Amino acid sequence: MKDFTGRFAVITGGGTGMGRELARALVAEGCNVAMCDVSEANMAVTRSLCEKGAPQGTRITTFVADVSDEAAMNAFRHAVARDQDTDHIHLLFNNAGIGGGGGFVNGDREGWDRTFAICWGGVYNGCRAFLPMLMAADEGHIVNTSSVNGFWASLGPHTSHTAYAAAKFAVKGFTEALITDLRLNAPHIKCSVVMPGHIGTEIVANSRKVLTGEDSDTMSLAAIAQARVRMVAMGADPASLTDEAIQGFMAEAARRFHDDAPMTAADAARVILDGVKAEHWRILVGDDAHALDAMVRADPEQAYEAAFFQTLVTQTGWRVGG
Repeated sequence: MKDFTGRFAVITGGGTGMGRELARALVAEGCNVAMCDVSEANMAVTRSLCEKGAPQGTRITTFVADVSDEAAMNAFRHAVARDQDTDHIHLLFNNAGIGGGGGFVNGDREGWDRTFAICWGGVYNGCRAFLPMLMAADEGHIVNTSSVNGFWASLGPHTSHTAYAAAKFAVKGFTEALITDLRLNAPHIKCSVVMPGHIGTEIVANSRKVLTGEDSDTMSLAAIAQARVRMVAMGADPASLTDEAIQGFMAEAARRFHDDAPMTAADAARVILDGVKAEHWRILVGDDAHALDAMVRADPEQAYEAAFFQTLVTQTGWRVGG
């Protein structure tokens, strides 16, 4: 698929980050876009940005949906067919995701399950919901967002990271298995797994809101208490910090993740779309992703040792993964 003009694309998590930038880039090429997100306000911003660069006649649809809810995703599919006036789509970007979830042994099960359900279940539900519309097209492409944590299940030797990593490994394995499945049963559909490193997105702030159910930049007392628990689990001692200090710490962490990232979401979107046009089934995004991939492949037995992590930090300046 070398040209997106006149095509129909579906994007999950279109309210911010890479989802927003994928929508903007696709619309600028004359692609009709339907996006979903849990935040109607964020999607309104994305829609406004898209409309500024959209060729005349390009269709843009927004729909509020939680990707972990199969019924909601099926409702999204019906809305796409109705509002885009089409029985088919060409591109499916299962992009929605959150961070967090923490550890399996001592972590909070509700947060663990919620993270896994969105990061893996969202991909599964998206593919289930929209496969019939992809089958009805003359050609199609499924693009599933995993992470570098889909081939390296760690944030370092002192942080439990099982929920997110398990979900992203599932996304990677599922997409790789789809290559043969599609080749045998739907050869007009291709697929790609996207594995970003540290990309400047709002995932830190958005993840807190999704996991706490609080759509506010101001943290509640319950959210602050949860942040204290997570800080202890990571080896920090927040006992002497005031609630205001915790709030400031979390806000600064979200700002730094977005502003200090080595790659912007817009640049990441361009890498992804170029990979789709080239029909690459494996799309690494960012120099840090390429470096980490090479390191894991070179010495997989040492990938979870402290020395490996120290080498990663020394060679790449790694701080936190995608």
